[in-house]
Amino acid sequence: MTHTPSTPDADLPLAGVRVLDLSRILAGPWCAMVLGDLGADVIKVEHPGRGDDTRDWGLRTGTSNTSYFDSVNRNKRSIGIDLATAEGVALVKAMAREADVVVQNFKTGGADKLGLGYADLCAVNPRLIYCSIAGYGSDGPEATRPGYDLVVQGEAGLMALNGEASQPPLKFGVAAVDLFTGQYAAQAVLAALYQRERTGRGRQIELALFDCGLTLTSYYGLEALAQRQDPPRYGNAHPSIVPYGVFQAGDGPLVLTVGNNAQFKRFCEVILDRPDLPADPRFATNLERSRNRAALLPILEAELLKHRRADLLAALKAAGIPGGEVLGLLEALTSARAEAAGMVVSGTADTGQPRHVLAPPYRMDGQRMPVRRMPPALAGDTAAVLGAELGQSPEQLAQLQARSVVR
Repeated sequence: MTHTPSTPDADLPLAGVRVLDLSRILAGPWCAMVLGDLGADVIKVEHPGRGDDTRDWGLRTGTSNTSYFDSVNRNKRSIGIDLATAEGVALVKAMAREADVVVQNFKTGGADKLGLGYADLCAVNPRLIYCSIAGYGSDGPEATRPGYDLVVQGEAGLMALNGEASQPPLKFGVAAVDLFTGQYAAQAVLAALYQRERTGRGRQIELALFDCGLTLTSYYGLEALAQRQDPPRYGNAHPSIVPYGVFQAGDGPLVLTVGNNAQFKRFCEVILDRPDLPADPRFATNLERSRNRAALLPILEAELLKHRRADLLAALKAAGIPGGEVLGLLEALTSARAEAAGMVVSGTADTGQPRHVLAPPYRMDGQRMPVRRMPPALAGDTAAVLGAELGQSPEQLAQLQARSVVR
C-alpha cells in the first residue's frame, strides 16, 4: 500500500503558527521540520542559486532535491533569497514582522552581521520567538567556532562510549548530535510559544551542539563522573543486564533482552532446555550474571546457534521474553510492521520518478501527524510567499530576480 501526502489540516496543533527557517544542513532544519510536522507553516529561506548545502548531499530525488535534504525538510515551503543583499534582508525582515518563530544556525554573530540577529528582528516583532543553534555556547571562548556533528561526537565523549571495547572510538550511524539538538530546539520553541500565550512576549532561545552532545552521554556520563574514569564499552551488550544484546541463531542474528531473574529461568528451562544454568549460583541473579558474563555468554551463544531464528523468536514470544529480529535498513522500512504503521510516505519528484519520506512519529487522538507537503523544490514557493502573501507585485519580483536577489 502507498501512503500519499495529505492536505493542510486546520485542526493540527500548530495551525496558524508561521516559522521562518533561515537554517541549513541538519540541526536547524530538523527543528523547523518538527514544527511543520505539528502544523506550522514553515517557510524555508534558501540561497537562490545553490540552496541548502544538503541539496548536494546523498542521492538525487528530483531536479533540486536529494535524499539528505528530503529527510529534514518535509512540511515546508521554499523561497530563494540572497541574504547577502540589503534587499534580501529587507524581505526577510518584512516576513519576520508577521512570523511567530525564526530558526537560524549561522555561526555565532553571523546573523547579527546580516542585520537578522535577535535584536534586529525583535525590534520589528516583540512577540517573535528567535531560536539560534550553534556549535558552542555564545558566551564561551569557542563561540565563533563552527559546529560539526562528528567533531562534537568526538569532543563530547560519545565516540568513546560507542562500539566494541576492542575497536577504536566509533561514531553513531546517524548524525545523532545534530538530530537531538534539533529536537531539543523544537521543544524549547514549543515551550516559548506556550509561555507567549500568557505573557504576549517572545523569547530568545539558544542551543549548542556541544551542550547537547554532553547531554546525550546520559547515564554513561554520570558513571564516568562517579568513577572518575571512562566506563567500559559493551558494543551491542548491556552494561548492567545479562543476557541482553545481539546474539547469533543458527541462521541469523536476533536481539535478546532478558530483563529479570524469572525471565532468565524460563529462557534457560523452556527455550534452551538448560535448567542447570539458573541453578548455578554464578548465574542465579542478574548481579551475578553481570559479574560472570565472561563465563555465561559463551554457553548461551553455543546453545542459541543450535536453533533457527524464527523458532527462537516464536518461543521467546510464547514465554513472555522480549526479543526481535535484526533487520537490514531496507528490510525494516519495507517490513509489514512499517507498512502497518504508515511510516513511509510516497510521492512523485518533479522528474516523474517516485520518491519517499518518512512520516512524522507523532500521533494525536489516534491519528498520525500528516505529511502535508513533500520536501520542496528550491525556491518553488517564492512567488506565492513574496507575491500573494507579502504583497510584492509581479513587476517587483521580476526586478528582484533580474538582480539575483530572489529566485
